[in-house]
Amino acid sequence: MDDWTFRADRVTKSFGELRANDEITLQVRPGEVYGLLGPNGAGKTTLVKQIIGLLKPTSGALTLGPHDLVEDPDAARQLCSYLPQAQMPIDSFGAQQVMKLTGMIRGGDTITVQRRSDELIDALDIGEWRNTLGMKLSGGVKRLVGFAMVTVWPGRLVILDEPTNDVDPRRRRLLWEQIRRLGDAGASVLLVTHNVLEAEKSVDRLAIINDGRLIAEGTPSSLKAQDRGRMRLQLMMTPGHDTPEMPPFVHHHTRVGNNVMATVGESDSAQAIGWAQEMMGLGEAEEYALAATTLEDVYIRLTGHRSEEEPANIEAAM
Repeated sequence: MDDWTFRADRVTKSFGELRANDEITLQVRPGEVYGLLGPNGAGKTTLVKQIIGLLKPTSGALTLGPHDLVEDPDAARQLCSYLPQAQMPIDSFGAQQVMKLTGMIRGGDTITVQRRSDELIDALDIGEWRNTLGMKLSGGVKRLVGFAMVTVWPGRLVILDEPTNDVDPRRRRLLWEQIRRLGDAGASVLLVTHNVLEAEKSVDRLAIINDGRLIAEGTPSSLKAQDRGRMRLQLMMTPGHDTPEMPPFVHHHTRVGNNVMATVGESDSAQAIGWAQEMMGLGEAEEYALAATTLEDVYIRLTGHRSEEEPANIEAAM
């Protein structure tokens, strides 16, 4: 059986003195959903543009199965399906019409593309917009149509850049199910996102990229191993107040905006709640929450950034 694994080997992309990608090495196997996480400006989209042949690496190799994607960018565009972060330009096309057109351009036969487009419309619950022109679609529905265009006849490698942008919560769950099914059907899926909380539930493995470098890689469970036996204390500071001095039971903390995220041991939970309530009593904090650690905590600890899907307000824990 052919090995259609995607491999990036020490990929570096420089723009003058700036290294947008700095010796990135990773691989995505067939049947795997691989998350590429990082804040805006981390270098995720630069890497994607090199994979699909829009940019050429300064050094390093990009291969998909037997194909060298750097030396043969035409093969890259034929073998990769790509959903960009920007909306697809589909204003003058009906939703299903553009799905079928895209599938046939990519080499699909009429019967299979018709059946697959029907399946995606039903699975994503967008049947009421089946024949609606793109210019009349909401941003969220247009995003779902774009996903269907990319996956109606998927390539060996499916690259999805922030696929859930603008999608409502219910259809977002349906979209994650379809992403998972792409992997189950044998495609290699590269999921580019900063939505850490949702990605944790859907990826097999992931890499965290920051300032152009890959700083962590593994399964969600393996990346959280360092935080086992610990809890997340989130403190919403009163605007204008500095970060308070951390008590000795806090292992590490990060402030993002007015949110202070601290990690404490499970055995110190009562002390943590007492300290948070004291901060509220002094007027330094407005509310707090204590919960189990998540991949979000790993992401914050490694990058200093909070996922943009993380709500700014928290519900105080009792």
